[in-house]
Amino acid sequence: MQHATGLRPPSRPLVSDADHHRLTGLARASLDRVPETAEELLSEMDRAIVTAAASMPANVVRMGSTVTIRNDGGERITLVYPGDADISENRISVLTPLGTALIGATIGQTVRWSSRGGRELSATIEVVDAPACGREGS
Repeated sequence: MQHATGLRPPSRPLVSDADHHRLTGLARASLDRVPETAEELLSEMDRAIVTAAASMPANVVRMGSTVTIRNDGGERITLVYPGDADISENRISVLTPLGTALIGATIGQTVRWSSRGGRELSATIEVVDAPACGREGS
């Protein structure tokens, strides 16, 4: 992905050790079904800074986080594993371009991704609510 002039490349995502392990396995298992998204997720996990779950800052998007993003209209979504995804409830799979862009990002960061049609999209993270009951994922 190319970045517009004046924008710095995205910072490395911060991911808990538990999320890193599970997401790496998920991406590898998904290479046959959704190769582009799985490869992007693997790339993000390769770049990630991995830390203990207990050390994750509250402003970082992790599995199970509910995130308010500002884009064309603004929306509130929850980042989930594919089996828990439900677009009607704004539960977005990490194996979507938006989901992969969100994992490990922080409040104030603008994430960029390509739609399945190839259109470049972006959104700024305004609020990150930790996963329910302090759990990661679903």
